[in-house]
Amino acid sequence: MKITKRMAIFIIILSTFLNTFAEVSYKLGANKLELNVISIITNYSLFLGLTAYGVSACLLIIALRGGKLSVLYPIFATGYVWVTLTSIYFFHEVLSLYKIFGVLFIILGISLINYNNQTNHNNLSNKVLQ
Repeated sequence: MKITKRMAIFIIILSTFLNTFAEVSYKLGANKLELNVISIITNYSLFLGLTAYGVSACLLIIALRGGKLSVLYPIFATGYVWVTLTSIYFFHEVLSLYKIFGVLFIILGISLINYNNQTNHNNLSNKVLQ
């Protein structure tokens, strides 16, 4: 099965959301965790998190077949932003000024990387056409 660049981007976005879901599930499971084997085995939040994380990793691998790592992985890195935002909603964490700047720097960095990749692609296309 051939994976197009657009499909790879769609898959990596899906992988990012699943990864975020996994992180939230880990935290929910950790909040209910008692330090014994039975508690770990019957902790459904941890099980859901592990499952989502596994599916996310498989989707990441599939997406990498259809696109450049330097383009796709920064998109995957937006998971840090989503985890920060969901932690505010689910766990009532405080969004401090440092967290705001951190999230903005992540978004700026991802934007610059993707802009650079797009610019390099356009320059290469123009050279080929000449």
